[in-house]
Amino acid sequence: MKPIYVKKLIATLITASCYFPATFANADEHSQMHNEEQMHDHGDNPVVTKVMFDQLEIRDQDSAKNIAAQMWIGTDLNKLWLKTEIDNRNGKTQDAELQALYSHAISTYWDLQLGLRKDIKPSPSRTWGVIGIQGLAPYFFDIGTALFVGDSGRVAARISAGYELLFTQKLILSPDVELNFYGQNDAETATGSGLSEAKAGLRLRYEIRREFSPYIGINWNKKFGATEDYAKATQEPLRDTSLVMGLRFWY
Repeated sequence: MKPIYVKKLIATLITASCYFPATFANADEHSQMHNEEQMHDHGDNPVVTKVMFDQLEIRDQDSAKNIAAQMWIGTDLNKLWLKTEIDNRNGKTQDAELQALYSHAISTYWDLQLGLRKDIKPSPSRTWGVIGIQGLAPYFFDIGTALFVGDSGRVAARISAGYELLFTQKLILSPDVELNFYGQNDAETATGSGLSEAKAGLRLRYEIRREFSPYIGINWNKKFGATEDYAKATQEPLRDTSLVMGLRFWY
């Protein structure tokens, strides 16, 4: 083959190598846009629901039972959340809280939440406005922060964090912590200003199915500051460490 033909062949190959990838890329982009249009036409952001019982458990102290549950309905961007936590000891409901929140996704991993919180127990009940952020922090920590504003200038805040450590695909260890702060003393509900209460837990669950998991663990809580003083005056326990056993399930 003559050198001049070799040069022409090389030039042709170089031209083709530049042309065909661009052509295929344009085709792929067009195909992706077409697929996205089809998904939009058929509804790619449907309304879905989820009900989750994070804790449905009994504890070995004071015949205690605890329920922590949440439910949401909505799309990827906008949801209505209901959250509740109920603490029962010695056959009496000591603490009961309900939150109703509107949630809007402000980034891939974070939601802004606005709504109301109702403290049903202890008496008298309190009502708060809520603004908070919850989501997934780096290293897969579940983070929740909330500011509560009530009547008579009452202000409170809550910070919570959780993590899941997988020993296997079914055996999962879940540590969690929660801190509650209040802006002023409330003698009627025995709540003091500053850091009022800290809670921590460590639960080991076995996922029989992803939607159904029995677990065992340990739970700890402690009162601080004026809240501790109120507890002393009524001979309530200042701290508590208990073994727990329960179920975690969702649908």
